[in-house]
Amino acid sequence: MMGQEDLPQGKLFYYQISLEQRIRKNHPLRRLKELIDFEFVYKEVREKYGIQGNVSVPPPVILKLMVLLVFYNVRSERELMETVPERLDWLWFLGYDFDSEIPNHSVLSKARCRWGEEVFRSFFERVVLQCVESGLVEGSKIFMDSSLIDADASNNSVVDTHSLKRHLKKSYKELENRLEDREAGEEKVQDRREVNRRYISTTDPDAAIVRRGKGKLRYQTHRAVDSGKEIITATEVTPGDVNEAQRMTSLMDRHQENTGIKAETVVADSKYGTIKNYLSCYDRGVKAHLPDLNKHLDSKGSRNGIFSDKAFTYERETDTYLCPSGKSLKRKTLHKERQSVDYSGSSKECISCELKPQCTRSKAGRTIKRHLRQDELDQMRALSKTPLSKQDIKTRQHLMERSFARAKQYGFDRARWRNLWRISIQEYLTAAIQNIQVLIIHGKNPIKSTAMEMAQVKSGNNLVYRSVQFTNHIARFTFLRKIDIRTYFLATT
Repeated sequence: MMGQEDLPQGKLFYYQISLEQRIRKNHPLRRLKELIDFEFVYKEVREKYGIQGNVSVPPPVILKLMVLLVFYNVRSERELMETVPERLDWLWFLGYDFDSEIPNHSVLSKARCRWGEEVFRSFFERVVLQCVESGLVEGSKIFMDSSLIDADASNNSVVDTHSLKRHLKKSYKELENRLEDREAGEEKVQDRREVNRRYISTTDPDAAIVRRGKGKLRYQTHRAVDSGKEIITATEVTPGDVNEAQRMTSLMDRHQENTGIKAETVVADSKYGTIKNYLSCYDRGVKAHLPDLNKHLDSKGSRNGIFSDKAFTYERETDTYLCPSGKSLKRKTLHKERQSVDYSGSSKECISCELKPQCTRSKAGRTIKRHLRQDELDQMRALSKTPLSKQDIKTRQHLMERSFARAKQYGFDRARWRNLWRISIQEYLTAAIQNIQVLIIHGKNPIKSTAMEMAQVKSGNNLVYRSVQFTNHIARFTFLRKIDIRTYFLATT
C-alpha cells in the first residue's frame, strides 16, 4: 500500500538535541575550531574596552564571525548575521544554541574600529607560527609577488587636488589631512607615482589610480610565500601605485619575524630586480634569484646598432674603461644620489673614431656609468642567471598565481571596505584562512599552546611559560571583570 505523507505538526518541545552531534566529524569548521585558539584575543583587546556600559559580545565570537565572513565569502555583514540562525555549523562554531540571541551586524564594524588592524595581524602571525610548529614551513626560500585588487570606490569620486580644498569645505575633513601628508612627503607616499599626487578619491583617499587596462582605483597586496606547502609567511597592503620592488626588504624582515627563520634565497620577477634590492640581498647574505630589471637595456643599444655597455672593458688597475677601438674612458663625474660614476673619453677622439656610428650618436662622445658597488652588483646578477635561479623563477610564476587565485575564492579580488587599514584587515584574514586550509589538510594536530609560547619567544620574554589555558583564563577573567563580573561566573558554570 502506498504511504501518505502526514502534514507536519510543530513540536512544543525537543529533547536530546545536540549541535555537537549534528556537525560531521570531518567538517572544516570542526577542524578549524580544534586547531586555532581564538581565546588570545581577550588579552589583545583588554585595554580597548571601558569599565562601564553594556556587556559586549565576547571578542572571540567577534573574531570567529569575521573568519566566517571571509571563509564563506559572504557578501555583507548584514547577510552574515541573517544567515547565522539558519546554519547549524555556524551556530556550533560560534558557541551558540538554537535560541541564542544573534548580535546585530553593526557589532563587527564597531569592533574593527575599536581593535584596529593590529589584532588581525596578530591573528595572522599566530597562524603562521602554528604552521611552523606543524612542520609546514621550510623557511629558507621564499617567493614574492604582488597583486592588484579593486577598491570599493568609483572613479567618479576622483577629484583634482588643486581644487580639493574648495571641495573639502563642505565635507571630508579627513582628506585634507591626507593631502597635507602628501605635501609633507611622508615615507609611505614617497614612492607613489605623480598622477596620484594630483588626483585623489573623495570616498577612499588611500586608493590609487592604476592605469593598467582601464584606469581604476586599486590597492596592491604584497606577499611572501614559503617554498614548502605554500604558506603565506608575510603580507602587506599598499595603495595600488606603490612600486612593489620597494616592499621586498620589508617582506623579508616580516618573514623572519613571523617564522623565526632567516630566508637564504628570495625569488621574484624582474620588477624586483633593482640595484637597491640586489645590494640589499648582498648585504644580508641572501641569494637573489631576481631577473635584472634593466637587462633589456643591455640589448637595446645593440638592436639599434649601438655597442652595449658590455662591449667596454673595465680596467681595475687604472680605473678606466677600454672601448672597442682601444681608447680609454676616464673617470669624470660622481653622482652621490645615484651612487654612480661617469666614464667618458676625449670628444676629439670620439669624433674622429671609425666606430663612432656604432658607439654613440652624442656629439660629446660615449659615456659609461658604473655603480660604486658594481662588483657586488655583477656578482648578484650572475647568480640570477644560474640554472637553479631560472628554475626558481619559473616555479614562482605558478606558485604565486595559485596563492592569489585562492585569495579570490574568499572575495579578495575586490576590497570589502574602504581605507588602507581596513583592507589590511581583509588581507590578514584572507591569508590566515589560506594558511588554515593547509593546516587542516597537512597539519599534525599541533598543540594550541605552542603557538602562544612561540609568540612569547618572539617578544623576547625569557620567563617560565605558563600553559595557554591558564593564560587565557586569566585574560578572559580580566576582560570580563572590566565589564561585568557576573558574566564571568555565568560563562564558567
